[in-house]
Amino acid sequence: MSTALATAEKGSSLWADAWIKLSRNHLALFGLAVVLTLCLVSLLTPWIAPYGYEQQNLMLGASPPSAEHWLGTDVFGRDMLTRIMYGGRVSLLVGFIATAVALLIGVLWGAVAGFVGGRVDTVMMRMVDILYALPFMIFIVLLMVVFGRNIFLLFFAIGAVEWLTMARIVRGQVMSLRRQEFVEAAHSLGLSQWAIIRRHIIPNTLGPVIVYTTLTIPSVMLLEAFLSFLGLGIQPPQSSWGLLINYGVETMEEYPWLLIFPGIALSLTLFALNFLGDGLRDALDPRASKD
Repeated sequence: MSTALATAEKGSSLWADAWIKLSRNHLALFGLAVVLTLCLVSLLTPWIAPYGYEQQNLMLGASPPSAEHWLGTDVFGRDMLTRIMYGGRVSLLVGFIATAVALLIGVLWGAVAGFVGGRVDTVMMRMVDILYALPFMIFIVLLMVVFGRNIFLLFFAIGAVEWLTMARIVRGQVMSLRRQEFVEAAHSLGLSQWAIIRRHIIPNTLGPVIVYTTLTIPSVMLLEAFLSFLGLGIQPPQSSWGLLINYGVETMEEYPWLLIFPGIALSLTLFALNFLGDGLRDALDPRASKD
C-alpha cells in the first residue's frame, strides 16, 4: 500500500511528460528517426560510400540510375549516391554548427538583456534591430571578399545572423521569469546576476530554445543551399546538397536525375526537422493538458 502511494505521489518531470507526448506524435517520431539516420550515415560515409568521393569515369559520363550506380552519375562520371552522401555531411555540418553558433550568441544575449532590463536591455535590443535591418547578402559578400571563401567563414556568417530571432525569443522568456519566486529566492541568497542567469534563468528557457533550435537547422540548411546556388557557399571540390542542386538545375533538361535525387535528400531532411520541431513545440508546451 505504501509503495503504491509513493509511486502515485512521485509524479513525473517535464521532460518525462514531453517524451510521452512526443512518442504519441507519429510525424515527430518519423522526423526524429530520419534525422538520427542521416546523422549516422553522415558519420559513416567514408566507410560505407560505394565509391571514392572524387573518383571519376569520364568514359561513362552522365548516366541514369543503374545496378552499378543506383542514383546515376554526373557529367564527370562520379557516382551520385556517393556525392549526395558526402554532400549531406557538409549540409548537416553547416546546419548544426551554424545553429550552435546562433544558439550560443542568442541565448546569452537575450538572457542578459531580459534579466538586466532598463537601459542595458534597450541598447542591446536596438543593436538587434539594427542588425535585422542590414541586408544579409551584402554582409555575406563582404565577408567573402575580405576573408576569402571557406567553410568555417560560412558557419560564422550564417550563425552571426540567425541568432537575432533566438535572442528575441529568449529575452521574452526571461522577462516573464525574472519576477518569479525562485529568482527572488536566489537574490536573497546573495547570488550574483550572472550566477542567477546561468543557473536559474537559462535552464528554464530550454523548452522554447530547443524547439526553435530544431526549426533553425532547416532554415540554416536552406540558406546554405541558396548561397551555394548563387556561388557564394561551398566551393568545389567540396560539395553540399545546395551545390549539387545548383549543378542539377544547369543540366536538368538533359540529366534530370542530377536535380531530382539531391532535391529529394534536402526536402526529406527539411520535412523531418520541421516535423520534429512541431512535435517538440507541442510536447514542451506547459499549457498543454496531460493526457
